[in-house]
Amino acid sequence: QVQLVESGGGLVQAGGSLRLSCVGSGSTFSTNDVGWFRQTPGNEREFVAAIRWSGGRTVYADSVKGRFTISRDKAENTVGLQMDSLQYEDTAVYICAAGNRQDFNPRIVRLPTNYDYWGQGTQVTVSS
Repeated sequence: QVQLVESGGGLVQAGGSLRLSCVGSGSTFSTNDVGWFRQTPGNEREFVAAIRWSGGRTVYADSVKGRFTISRDKAENTVGLQMDSLQYEDTAVYICAAGNRQDFNPRIVRLPTNYDYWGQGTQVTVSS
């Protein structure tokens, strides 16, 4: 079983930055894809970014491309999400997910069904 714990959320003014972290732990932590999603009340989870654990290939949602950067630290079992130039519309609960799909598909990594494990989420609030 894999446990994922997010941290780094908070309140920031528009134009500011935040860095989120997702730490994986458990009896084994072997995964192929790690993704970040976000969710606002009454809405479905929205894909933000994903990274392939081996190789480091990344995929971004159009809405965050050029502003957010996803990265991983294998030694620390951590995936980070650097968020710059934050906008009011980025306000959401950000949730980390891990999946064991064997082949990398830049379309499928955007889908929640690609992931087997989910964290509890961390709140990001951007004030306008």
